Amino acid sequence: MSMINISNKFNTLKGKCAFIPFITAGYPSLKITKAALSILDKEQADIIEIGLPYTDSLADGPIIQKAAEIALNQGTSLKDIFIMLEEIIPNISTPIIIFSYYNIILNYKPIKFIKKIKNIGVQGLLIPDLPIEESLEIINLCKQENIALILLISPTSSNDRIKKIVQHGEGFLYIVSSTGVTGIRENFNTNIKNLIKKVKDITDIPVVVGFGISNTKQLLEIKSSGTEGVVVGSALMKLLNNVNNEKDLREFQEFCREMKSATL
Repeated sequence: MSMINISNKFNTLKGKCAFIPFITAGYPSLKITKAALSILDKEQADIIEIGLPYTDSLADGPIIQKAAEIALNQGTSLKDIFIMLEEIIPNISTPIIIFSYYNIILNYKPIKFIKKIKNIGVQGLLIPDLPIEESLEIINLCKQENIALILLISPTSSNDRIKKIVQHGEGFLYIVSSTGVTGIRENFNTNIKNLIKKVKDITDIPVVVGFGISNTKQLLEIKSSGTEGVVVGSALMKLLNNVNNEKDLREFQEFCREMKSATL
């Protein structure tokens, strides 16, 4: 199946808001991850973010941290995740982005990691704990392999820092809706609209907002702020609790459908 690249995906949306779900690989099992990816593709997710489970996931809230812990305790390895992705990616059309902490990449060797995900068919990479000042090697490797390096902008990012991030960003820019970790929230930073405008004033790269979006009301609120996409993670991961087989994914599928409809 032919996969559209990230930049073209935003072009085809023509002003609509992208639905970008996040799930942790191996939670509650790699079999369920694979089935969930098929569902996300079927329900027309625009881009899918796959988190690699890590023991010290500082940017993640309790739901995703617990998911990573369970995946690792079950023996989920990077090799297993890559095999699963090699099997599923040829059968879906939604672009896949990997969310990975830098230590995972460092242990695998950066050049080897980037080449591997490229060969598998992954289109983007997001590293939440790698500051822009230390990203030059990864930036260059991603450019060589045509992998979009997705960079984060937070409400505390200075103007100079935002300019530096914009200079190197590919695919889309990920705006963190509030400071702190990921997870379900009741409220968002009131300055998020100003931050989106500030970024869009200096670049044509699409802007996506994430961290804490858990229902259609919040999605519509963020959408009205001018973003070109929203990331939904913890709320989806919560629906994977106690899932043992594909039949248990109905609620997960219904939620995906509901969130996707809200982006249109």
